[in-house]
Amino acid sequence: MSTSTRAAVLRQRGQPYSIETVELADPGPGQVLVKLAACGICFTDVGVQRYEQGTPLPQVLGHEGAGTVLAVGAGVTNVAAGDRVVLSYASCGACPSCSHDHPQYCANFMALNYAGVLPDGRVPMSQNGAPIYGGFFGQSSFADHAIAYARNTVKLADDVPFALAAPFGCGLQTGAGTAYNTLNVQADQAFAVMGAGSVGLAALLAAVDRGCHTIIAVDRVAERLDLARKLGATHTILADGRDLMLTLREVVATGIDRIVDTTGASAVIRAGLEALASRGELAMLAVTAPGTEITFNPNTLLGGRSLRGAVEGDADPQSFIPWLIDRHRAGRFNHAPLVTEYPLAAINEAVADMASGKAVKPVLVME
Repeated sequence: MSTSTRAAVLRQRGQPYSIETVELADPGPGQVLVKLAACGICFTDVGVQRYEQGTPLPQVLGHEGAGTVLAVGAGVTNVAAGDRVVLSYASCGACPSCSHDHPQYCANFMALNYAGVLPDGRVPMSQNGAPIYGGFFGQSSFADHAIAYARNTVKLADDVPFALAAPFGCGLQTGAGTAYNTLNVQADQAFAVMGAGSVGLAALLAAVDRGCHTIIAVDRVAERLDLARKLGATHTILADGRDLMLTLREVVATGIDRIVDTTGASAVIRAGLEALASRGELAMLAVTAPGTEITFNPNTLLGGRSLRGAVEGDADPQSFIPWLIDRHRAGRFNHAPLVTEYPLAAINEAVADMASGKAVKPVLVME
């Protein structure tokens, strides 16, 4: 048996998606079949679409899915048919990182999220007998249906619309989690985010929630900075060629306590490090293009300054996503202004609008 479903298929690197009908395998042990209602588009999807990252093609991407469980495989007990769910990244549950509550650093992360096949070796989709790879981030949610796993399927409250829920699976979890968990931002601190896309603005919303006295957003798109102001930024900096370190120091002469970088740009990260206060911390999130190198004066780290990386906001989706959704429901994490809805068939328009800055967080809805 299999499920016939509509999907956005990427057949060639650097090319648009095509909307096609594919056959999706039935869920196996530990797996979940989900009828999708919405899926956010993340820059990780764009990166795989544009650049070679070891993902086989043709493939269905998408890793911010939300929808309703249709069926579960043997051994699945945390969700059942009819449950509303959000899908996040996959992890094995058995390696040292997973065993110590850090599934985002799972030893099998690449195999489970990027290999294009299911753990048992099955190719999850096919078309006229030809393989269509998937299982991207344990889901491949640019489709009407997806196979996920018990570990990356999170129950969703009934009063949260699917289009608002979907981005919690990756982008919001990554940005907000980095501020809440990795950097543990506090009210007595100055905070800055480099790059005011959906991940950066999620980090900003977390800083607003924590009550940081100074919140700075840096971006090249003026409209995103306008949005950052509406969301709670106290200062905005248009990246127009000015010395970024000096501009940040003009806002807080003693330096910034916590910085989140979503750009992956060497010059931006270097400026952020130089703008840190004593004992300040900068967390970088972006997956950089192949060959990218970041250079800085190591003396910058004297004074207790730290540069660190973070994956998925140092968050376990089973506990963090419900917690963050509760913040949203309480009015303390209002990410709705970030979301622009598009039908699945308009996926290429949505990707273009995100690249141009017209849309901050495009969310595909399966009409």
